[in-house]
Amino acid sequence: MAQSFPPKPTFSVDQIPDLGGQIALVTGGNVGIGYETTKALLQHNAKVYLAARSKDKADAAIASLKEATGKEAIFLELDLSSLASIKKAAEEFLGKERELHMLFNNAGVMLPPMNLVTKDGYDLQFGTNCIGHWYFTELVMPALLAGVATSPDHHARVVTTSSSAAYLASGFNFDLFKDGPQRRKASSNEMYAQSKLGNVIVARQVAKRYAEKGIVSISVNPGNIQSNLQRYVPNIVRIVMNAIMLYPTPYGALTQLFAGTMPEAINYNGEYLIPWARLGRCRPEAYDDELGERLWKWLEEEVKAHMG
Repeated sequence: MAQSFPPKPTFSVDQIPDLGGQIALVTGGNVGIGYETTKALLQHNAKVYLAARSKDKADAAIASLKEATGKEAIFLELDLSSLASIKKAAEEFLGKERELHMLFNNAGVMLPPMNLVTKDGYDLQFGTNCIGHWYFTELVMPALLAGVATSPDHHARVVTTSSSAAYLASGFNFDLFKDGPQRRKASSNEMYAQSKLGNVIVARQVAKRYAEKGIVSISVNPGNIQSNLQRYVPNIVRIVMNAIMLYPTPYGALTQLFAGTMPEAINYNGEYLIPWARLGRCRPEAYDDELGERLWKWLEEEVKAHMG
């Protein structure tokens, strides 16, 4: 409950240091929390890649951001529901940049109809939110590792947007991630919760595996925020949510911007931050190293099988 109605923020975007010379990439940077994150990064002089599926929507966001900040984000075409698109996007980015200092795994899909699956046959929410971001992060890891040397604090950051929904998962069930009879018995709510718990588990594994090389990996609950993420929520429910429990969109960017830009955030490697930019605790499964290892191996095998 404290996360639904958090105390007033003590961190604001004005506290972000100058990010000149640093390269950031924001998935889903064209709308909602991603847009606000991109805006703040541009305002503080980062070079920002805005990764999104739709060029038209991204171009509109880039024009709007230029008007607001005077700076221009760079479009990167990325469909997180397609392993082939993820590979292509990573190759395109690595062809342009040698370094990456901040990766914001921000994009997400919430509560779509259960008949929707990814191009590779995974549950749409788990495939997009968890598998897609894991795969993209692994592919651009060479640039993140190169970014460590030129970062002011000698760390590169991976910030993964989870959700308070991670607490609502009924355990962690590998049988639900691919389309099949088990998954079809599950609800869209359950699959969203599984995907967001998966985000926290993976973020901790990234921290564990790459900490010694200077990578800081943090997962965040951005708070209950008004955003395009609620596009599948019925209108009447959305109106009630907006009225009583959703905060304005810029609030949603605060916790991930703190994790991605502030010097003190390097002390939170592998942790889970809650609104607004406070240290929190996720559910027990998130801290189970055996489960984390199992998920990592499962992800590696799945990608290998699909990519040949």
